[in-house]
Amino acid sequence: MARVVVITPHPAVDVTYNVARQVLGETVRVLRVRRRAGGKGINVVQVLRQLGVDALAVQPLGGAAGESIRRQLADDGVAAVNIDAAHETRTTVAVVDDLAHPTLYAEPGGSLGPQGWDLLLAAAAENCEPGGFLVIAGSFPPGTTPRQVASLVAAGRTAGAFVIVDARGPALVAAAGAGAHLVKPNEAELLEATGSADLESGIARLLEQGAGSVIASRGAAGLVLASSDGTRESQPGVPGVSGNPTGAGDATTAGLVAALVGGATLPEALRRAAVVGAAAVLAPTAGAIDPAHLTLLSERLEAHR
Repeated sequence: MARVVVITPHPAVDVTYNVARQVLGETVRVLRVRRRAGGKGINVVQVLRQLGVDALAVQPLGGAAGESIRRQLADDGVAAVNIDAAHETRTTVAVVDDLAHPTLYAEPGGSLGPQGWDLLLAAAAENCEPGGFLVIAGSFPPGTTPRQVASLVAAGRTAGAFVIVDARGPALVAAAGAGAHLVKPNEAELLEATGSADLESGIARLLEQGAGSVIASRGAAGLVLASSDGTRESQPGVPGVSGNPTGAGDATTAGLVAALVGGATLPEALRRAAVVGAAAVLAPTAGAIDPAHLTLLSERLEAHR
Protein backbone atom coordinates (compact mmCIF):
# COMPACT_ATOMS: atom_id res chain seq x y z
CA MET A 1 0.00 0.00 0.00
CA ALA A 2 1.26 3.48 -0.86
CA ARG A 3 2.52 5.38 2.15
CA VAL A 4 0.40 8.28 3.38
CA VAL A 5 2.03 11.10 5.35
CA VAL A 6 -0.26 13.72 6.87
CA ILE A 7 1.16 17.00 8.17
CA THR A 8 -0.85 19.13 10.58
CA PRO A 9 1.11 22.41 10.70
CA HIS A 10 -1.01 23.91 13.50
CA PRO A 11 -2.58 21.17 15.67
CA ALA A 12 -4.91 21.77 18.58
CA VAL A 13 -6.67 20.12 21.46
CA ASP A 14 -10.26 20.05 20.22
CA VAL A 15 -12.89 20.58 22.92
CA THR A 16 -16.55 20.02 22.07
CA TYR A 17 -19.22 21.48 24.36
CA ASN A 18 -22.71 20.05 23.87
CA VAL A 19 -25.35 22.49 25.12
CA ALA A 20 -29.13 22.66 24.96
CA ARG A 21 -29.04 26.02 23.18
CA GLN A 22 -26.35 28.50 22.22
CA VAL A 23 -27.10 31.88 23.81
CA LEU A 24 -24.74 34.86 23.80
CA GLY A 25 -24.38 36.96 26.94
CA GLU A 26 -25.77 34.35 29.33
CA THR A 27 -24.48 31.46 31.43
CA VAL A 28 -24.91 28.29 29.38
CA ARG A 29 -24.75 24.90 31.09
CA VAL A 30 -22.60 22.38 29.29
CA LEU A 31 -24.30 19.00 29.02
CA ARG A 32 -21.29 17.06 27.80
CA VAL A 33 -17.58 17.73 27.20
CA ARG A 34 -15.27 15.88 24.82
CA ARG A 35 -11.53 16.52 24.48
CA ARG A 36 -9.42 15.00 21.76
CA ALA A 37 -6.33 15.52 19.61
CA GLY A 38 -7.32 17.80 16.76
CA GLY A 39 -6.35 19.95 13.84
CA LYS A 40 -7.48 19.13 10.30
CA GLY A 41 -4.59 16.79 9.55
CA ILE A 42 -5.03 14.75 12.70
CA ASN A 43 -8.73 14.45 11.91
CA VAL A 44 -7.79 13.14 8.46
CA VAL A 45 -5.46 10.54 10.02
CA GLN A 46 -8.13 9.32 12.43
CA VAL A 47 -10.75 8.89 9.71
CA LEU A 48 -8.23 7.19 7.41
CA ARG A 49 -7.59 4.63 10.14
CA GLN A 50 -11.33 3.95 10.39
CA LEU A 51 -11.30 3.38 6.63
CA GLY A 52 -8.50 0.85 6.96
CA VAL A 53 -5.68 3.11 5.74
CA ASP A 54 -2.70 3.67 8.01
CA ALA A 55 -1.03 7.08 7.88
CA LEU A 56 1.94 8.76 9.52
CA ALA A 57 0.91 11.86 11.49
CA VAL A 58 3.46 14.69 11.53
CA GLN A 59 2.89 17.74 13.74
CA PRO A 60 4.68 20.27 16.00
CA LEU A 61 3.65 19.92 19.64
CA GLY A 62 4.46 21.96 22.74
CA GLY A 63 3.54 22.27 26.41
CA ALA A 64 0.95 20.31 28.35
CA ALA A 65 -1.61 20.50 25.55
CA GLY A 66 0.94 19.15 23.11
CA GLU A 67 1.80 16.33 25.48
CA SER A 68 -1.87 15.36 25.73
CA ILE A 69 -2.02 15.06 21.93
CA ARG A 70 1.19 13.04 21.93
CA ARG A 71 -0.28 10.61 24.49
CA GLN A 72 -3.61 10.25 22.67
CA LEU A 73 -1.95 9.47 19.35
CA ALA A 74 0.23 6.87 21.05
CA ASP A 75 -2.75 5.37 22.88
CA ASP A 76 -4.66 5.16 19.61
CA GLY A 77 -1.76 3.40 17.93
CA VAL A 78 -1.16 6.22 15.44
CA ALA A 79 2.36 6.30 14.00
CA ALA A 80 3.62 9.84 14.57
CA VAL A 81 6.57 12.17 14.13
CA ASN A 82 6.17 14.82 16.83
CA ILE A 83 8.28 17.93 16.43
CA ASP A 84 9.09 19.92 19.54
CA ALA A 85 7.52 23.38 19.39
CA ALA A 86 8.67 26.29 21.51
CA HIS A 87 5.10 27.32 22.32
CA GLU A 88 2.07 25.74 23.97
CA THR A 89 -0.17 23.90 21.53
CA ARG A 90 -3.44 25.77 21.09
CA THR A 91 -7.01 24.77 22.00
CA THR A 92 -10.16 25.05 19.93
CA VAL A 93 -13.68 24.91 21.35
CA ALA A 94 -16.78 23.91 19.37
CA VAL A 95 -20.19 24.69 20.91
CA VAL A 96 -22.86 22.34 19.56
CA ASP A 97 -26.60 22.41 20.25
CA ASP A 98 -28.07 20.51 17.25
CA LEU A 99 -30.22 23.59 16.53
CA ALA A 100 -27.81 25.92 14.76
CA HIS A 101 -24.45 25.60 13.05
CA PRO A 102 -21.74 24.93 15.69
CA THR A 103 -19.82 27.93 17.01
CA LEU A 104 -16.05 27.48 16.91
CA TYR A 105 -13.55 29.35 19.08
CA ALA A 106 -10.00 28.87 17.79
CA GLU A 107 -6.95 30.13 19.69
CA PRO A 108 -4.23 31.71 17.53
CA GLY A 109 -1.35 29.62 18.88
CA GLY A 110 2.31 30.55 18.48
CA SER A 111 4.74 30.75 15.57
CA LEU A 112 6.87 27.75 14.69
CA GLY A 113 10.26 29.40 14.27
CA PRO A 114 13.13 28.58 11.87
CA GLN A 115 14.26 25.46 13.73
CA GLY A 116 10.74 24.08 13.86
CA TRP A 117 10.30 24.66 10.14
CA ASP A 118 13.59 22.93 9.38
CA LEU A 119 12.41 19.89 11.36
CA LEU A 120 9.01 19.90 9.63
CA LEU A 121 10.63 20.01 6.18
CA ALA A 122 13.05 17.26 7.15
CA ALA A 123 10.16 15.08 8.35
CA ALA A 124 8.40 15.52 5.00
CA ALA A 125 11.54 14.78 3.00
CA GLU A 126 12.48 11.73 5.07
CA ASN A 127 9.05 10.09 5.26
CA CYS A 128 7.46 10.72 1.87
CA GLU A 129 8.15 8.21 -0.88
CA PRO A 130 7.65 7.80 -4.62
CA GLY A 131 4.08 6.80 -5.37
CA GLY A 132 2.92 7.79 -1.90
CA PHE A 133 0.79 10.68 -0.70
CA LEU A 134 1.54 13.81 1.31
CA VAL A 135 -1.49 15.54 2.81
CA ILE A 136 -0.99 19.01 4.30
CA ALA A 137 -4.16 19.99 6.10
CA GLY A 138 -5.31 22.88 8.24
CA SER A 139 -4.21 26.34 9.21
CA PHE A 140 -0.57 27.36 9.56
CA PRO A 141 1.11 28.90 12.61
CA PRO A 142 1.13 32.71 12.85
CA GLY A 143 3.97 34.25 10.88
CA THR A 144 4.13 31.46 8.27
CA THR A 145 5.29 32.83 4.91
CA PRO A 146 4.15 31.74 1.45
CA ARG A 147 7.73 30.60 0.81
CA GLN A 148 7.57 28.23 3.79
CA VAL A 149 4.29 26.75 2.57
CA ALA A 150 5.77 26.32 -0.91
CA SER A 151 8.88 24.63 0.52
CA LEU A 152 6.69 22.05 2.29
CA VAL A 153 4.88 21.27 -0.98
CA ALA A 154 8.23 21.07 -2.77
CA ALA A 155 9.59 18.60 -0.20
CA GLY A 156 6.73 16.21 -0.95
CA ARG A 157 7.01 16.63 -4.72
CA THR A 158 10.78 16.11 -4.66
CA ALA A 159 10.28 12.86 -2.74
CA GLY A 160 7.89 11.66 -5.45
CA ALA A 161 4.66 11.91 -3.43
CA PHE A 162 1.27 13.09 -4.69
CA VAL A 163 0.73 16.31 -2.70
CA ILE A 164 -2.75 17.28 -1.46
CA VAL A 165 -3.25 20.58 0.38
CA ASP A 166 -6.35 21.61 2.33
CA ALA A 167 -5.62 25.18 3.45
CA ARG A 168 -6.99 28.68 3.19
CA GLY A 169 -5.90 32.24 2.45
CA PRO A 170 -2.35 32.95 1.24
CA ALA A 171 -1.31 29.40 2.16
CA LEU A 172 -3.79 27.98 -0.36
CA VAL A 173 -2.50 30.26 -3.11
CA ALA A 174 1.11 29.48 -2.20
CA ALA A 175 0.43 25.74 -2.34
CA ALA A 176 -1.12 26.10 -5.80
CA GLY A 177 1.83 28.19 -6.95
CA ALA A 178 4.24 25.52 -5.69
CA GLY A 179 2.56 22.94 -7.91
CA ALA A 180 0.51 20.97 -5.41
CA HIS A 181 -1.08 18.10 -7.30
CA LEU A 182 -4.43 18.81 -5.65
CA VAL A 183 -5.77 21.65 -3.52
CA LYS A 184 -9.03 21.15 -1.65
CA PRO A 185 -10.61 24.29 -0.18
CA ASN A 186 -14.27 24.74 0.60
CA GLU A 187 -16.14 27.22 -1.56
CA ALA A 188 -15.90 30.11 0.90
CA GLU A 189 -12.17 29.58 1.40
CA LEU A 190 -11.61 29.44 -2.34
CA LEU A 191 -13.46 32.70 -2.98
CA GLU A 192 -11.69 34.46 -0.11
CA ALA A 193 -8.20 33.30 -1.09
CA THR A 194 -8.52 34.15 -4.77
CA GLY A 195 -10.66 37.26 -4.41
CA SER A 196 -13.06 35.79 -6.96
CA ALA A 197 -16.75 36.54 -7.31
CA ASP A 198 -17.78 33.01 -8.25
CA LEU A 199 -16.65 29.43 -7.96
CA GLU A 200 -15.56 28.89 -11.57
CA SER A 201 -13.30 31.94 -11.71
CA GLY A 202 -11.79 31.02 -8.34
CA ILE A 203 -11.00 27.50 -9.54
CA ALA A 204 -9.51 28.93 -12.74
CA ARG A 205 -7.18 31.18 -10.75
CA LEU A 206 -5.82 28.30 -8.66
CA LEU A 207 -5.23 26.24 -11.81
CA GLU A 208 -3.47 29.22 -13.41
CA GLN A 209 -1.29 29.50 -10.31
CA GLY A 210 -0.05 25.96 -10.91
CA ALA A 211 -2.31 23.52 -9.05
CA GLY A 212 -2.78 20.24 -10.89
CA SER A 213 -6.39 19.87 -9.75
CA VAL A 214 -8.87 21.71 -7.54
CA ILE A 215 -11.65 20.09 -5.54
CA ALA A 216 -14.03 22.62 -4.04
CA SER A 217 -16.28 21.42 -1.24
CA ARG A 218 -19.77 22.93 -1.18
CA GLY A 219 -21.11 21.34 1.99
CA ALA A 220 -24.41 19.55 1.47
CA ALA A 221 -24.34 20.59 -2.20
CA GLY A 222 -21.40 18.27 -2.82
CA LEU A 223 -18.04 18.62 -4.56
CA VAL A 224 -16.68 20.12 -7.76
CA LEU A 225 -13.50 18.87 -9.43
CA ALA A 226 -11.51 20.74 -12.07
CA SER A 227 -8.09 19.72 -13.39
CA SER A 228 -5.48 21.37 -15.57
CA ASP A 229 -6.01 18.65 -18.21
CA GLY A 230 -9.58 19.86 -18.72
CA THR A 231 -11.32 17.32 -16.49
CA ARG A 232 -14.53 18.68 -14.95
CA GLU A 233 -16.75 16.68 -12.57
CA SER A 234 -19.56 17.54 -10.18
CA GLN A 235 -20.49 15.23 -7.31
CA PRO A 236 -23.78 15.82 -5.44
CA GLY A 237 -23.81 15.47 -1.67
CA VAL A 238 -25.70 12.72 0.13
CA PRO A 239 -29.26 14.01 0.67
CA GLY A 240 -31.09 14.05 3.99
CA VAL A 241 -28.05 14.11 6.29
CA SER A 242 -28.08 16.37 9.36
CA GLY A 243 -25.96 16.60 12.49
CA ASN A 244 -22.60 18.11 13.43
CA PRO A 245 -20.73 19.29 10.30
CA THR A 246 -17.53 20.08 12.24
CA GLY A 247 -14.78 17.99 10.67
CA ALA A 248 -16.86 16.85 7.70
CA GLY A 249 -14.39 18.47 5.31
CA ASP A 250 -11.54 16.55 6.93
CA ALA A 251 -13.45 13.30 6.56
CA THR A 252 -14.08 14.18 2.92
CA THR A 253 -10.32 14.53 2.43
CA ALA A 254 -9.76 11.18 4.13
CA GLY A 255 -12.34 9.50 1.91
CA LEU A 256 -10.69 10.98 -1.15
CA VAL A 257 -7.22 9.81 -0.09
CA ALA A 258 -8.45 6.33 0.82
CA ALA A 259 -10.00 5.97 -2.62
CA LEU A 260 -6.83 7.19 -4.36
CA VAL A 261 -4.70 4.78 -2.31
CA GLY A 262 -7.02 2.03 -3.52
CA GLY A 263 -6.31 2.95 -7.13
CA ALA A 264 -9.30 5.15 -7.96
CA THR A 265 -9.00 8.07 -10.33
CA LEU A 266 -9.83 11.54 -9.02
CA PRO A 267 -13.32 11.55 -10.60
CA GLU A 268 -14.00 8.10 -9.15
CA ALA A 269 -12.73 9.17 -5.72
CA LEU A 270 -15.21 12.06 -5.54
CA ARG A 271 -18.12 9.75 -4.77
CA ARG A 272 -16.31 8.05 -1.91
CA ALA A 273 -15.27 11.44 -0.55
CA ALA A 274 -18.90 12.63 -0.51
CA VAL A 275 -20.07 9.51 1.33
CA VAL A 276 -17.35 9.66 3.99
CA GLY A 277 -17.96 13.38 4.52
CA ALA A 278 -21.65 12.68 5.09
CA ALA A 279 -20.79 9.95 7.61
CA ALA A 280 -18.79 12.49 9.60
CA VAL A 281 -21.86 14.73 9.93
CA LEU A 282 -23.57 11.87 11.78
CA ALA A 283 -20.68 11.57 14.27
CA PRO A 284 -20.65 13.59 17.52
CA THR A 285 -17.09 14.92 17.10
CA ALA A 286 -14.63 15.73 14.33
CA GLY A 287 -12.20 13.02 13.28
CA ALA A 288 -14.73 10.21 13.64
CA ILE A 289 -17.09 8.19 11.48
CA ASP A 290 -19.08 5.01 11.98
CA PRO A 291 -18.03 2.71 9.10
CA ALA A 292 -21.41 0.99 9.44
CA HIS A 293 -23.03 4.15 8.00
CA LEU A 294 -21.04 4.07 4.76
CA THR A 295 -23.06 1.44 2.93
CA LEU A 296 -26.40 3.07 3.77
CA LEU A 297 -25.16 6.52 2.76
CA SER A 298 -23.68 5.16 -0.45
CA GLU A 299 -27.00 3.53 -1.34
CA ARG A 300 -28.85 6.75 -0.56
CA LEU A 301 -26.50 8.71 -2.81
CA GLU A 302 -26.93 6.18 -5.64
CA ALA A 303 -30.73 6.34 -5.32
CA HIS A 304 -30.59 10.14 -5.39
CA ARG A 305 -28.46 10.09 -8.53
